[in-house]
Amino acid sequence: MQMINESVGGDFVLVGFSDQPQLEKILFVGVLISYFLTLVGNTAIILVSCLDSMLHTPMYYFLTNLSLIDLCFTTSIVPQLLWNLHGPAKTITAVGCAIQLYVSLALGSTECVLLAVMAFDRYAAICWPLHYATIMHPRLCWSFAGMSWLSGVGNTLIQGTITLQLPLCGNHRIYHFFCEVPAMIKLACVDVHANEVQLFMASLVLLLLPLALILVSYGYIVQAVVRIRSVQAWHKVLGTCVSHLLVVSLFYGTITAMYIQPNSSYAHSQGKFITLLYTVVTPALNPLIYTLRNKDVQGALRRLVGKHSSTGP
Repeated sequence: MQMINESVGGDFVLVGFSDQPQLEKILFVGVLISYFLTLVGNTAIILVSCLDSMLHTPMYYFLTNLSLIDLCFTTSIVPQLLWNLHGPAKTITAVGCAIQLYVSLALGSTECVLLAVMAFDRYAAICWPLHYATIMHPRLCWSFAGMSWLSGVGNTLIQGTITLQLPLCGNHRIYHFFCEVPAMIKLACVDVHANEVQLFMASLVLLLLPLALILVSYGYIVQAVVRIRSVQAWHKVLGTCVSHLLVVSLFYGTITAMYIQPNSSYAHSQGKFITLLYTVVTPALNPLIYTLRNKDVQGALRRLVGKHSSTGP
């Protein structure tokens, strides 16, 4: 690929936050804490969902997929970011940059679609409770999850490959803290208008379309909730839906601000901090949101801890 070929022997420079060196130590500590919470929280959700039979339901199947995505997505970005924040070296190899671009784009795209699938699951559970088990049968859940992963992989193969074929003309300075498509496009020394249009169209399909489906699903959910007379049922509905809405708001609110905007503002410091939110902060908050507001997960954690204690010495 053109970008990789041109940068062999000359690594890419991730400018990142080097223009604000006074913030790098603070950011290092904040990113490190967030990464630790991401690893612990998402791993706990995956283990609890797999080991506790009470959580072998479509909702927690999709939540397990979301936690796995967040784990891998953050791991594809944060270790390199921590290395660059810690020392004077701000470089990444050409191969490492290509891998980071492919992996992060694939996982970010997958999460966009998966959040829409999770909204449909909540719609089926609340609006069609008597038919929920029939609608969300295991084969459909596997198909939905597979569709999410395939859409992410397909998007990254197209966008990533097109981006990496752009000529650099010796420009290896990336004005960002990781290899992301909009930042990589800016390195090209040719007209990239077609690439920008293609990126915008992909963003419409993978960001705004799933977001629209989520809003429609919750529109029907609101109509169903209004008709509920039981206070206990209200709390149960809100307990599951509010958690998902918080995750959707955090993820879509930040990533949409970066991809559906004029490209001229992408490299600004404000844009880098917004990117930190959906690459570092959101994956750390997702487990807290689901565990703090979800009694099923809390109960599963207590049961697993109780089993471990009872089998101990």
